[in-house]
Amino acid sequence: MSTEAVQNHPAKAAAHSQTLSRGIRALEILAEAQSPMTIAELSEALGVHRSVAYRILRTLEDHSLLIRDDAGRVQTGPGLAVLARGVSADLQTAALPELTELANDLSMTAFIAVWDHRDCVTLLTIEPRHSGATLAQRPGTRHSFSSGAPGIAIQSAISEDAWAQLAPGLPYRHEARAARAAGFATSHDEVLPGVSAIAAPIHVPGGMPAAICVIFLGRGPEPDAIGARLGTSARAIEAQLQ
Repeated sequence: MSTEAVQNHPAKAAAHSQTLSRGIRALEILAEAQSPMTIAELSEALGVHRSVAYRILRTLEDHSLLIRDDAGRVQTGPGLAVLARGVSADLQTAALPELTELANDLSMTAFIAVWDHRDCVTLLTIEPRHSGATLAQRPGTRHSFSSGAPGIAIQSAISEDAWAQLAPGLPYRHEARAARAAGFATSHDEVLPGVSAIAAPIHVPGGMPAAICVIFLGRGPEPDAIGARLGTSARAIEAQLQ
């Protein structure tokens, strides 16, 4: 269809945008789900009829963005990993060795969080080897900048004036001022009950700052030592990005 034809049929153009939006939202829901979902569950989460959800899923399935198990339940597919390789590839490459070392030395889940409009999104995660129960932090997990150490750490690397322009209406947390002085941020019970997080900012040349973070149950050990360790890892990652 020509551009002129689309402009002359705004309702049809809107329908195309709505379909794309629903497909993207379906992937977000599946990425956040703790287990595979039935088509009925996904259609309810999307707020659409099952037949609409089924058509969306068939399209995503054709591109390997989701897969179905023997019971017909759906989950994210290998096609997403192919797409993800191109997202902040330099940051992922630089961060992987540091995350792996942190996770195994501290026996904590370590991850990189990045800016995404008004949310903080997990880019890359490493869980410790040979450990008991660990906390999962899936890539694509998002939460508001109003909660959690990663968001505080990212805020701490941005001036308050710049923040007001980047995210109008979203408060600059006073914890970010303290994190700027300390070099790291902490949080407890903000994103998940009983879970603590410690994060340090990563300055990305030519881009928005990111954060390197560990999470653990309870209050955990003294935060200063972990914060200093995260700061060292953040500097090592920054050096690789130069």
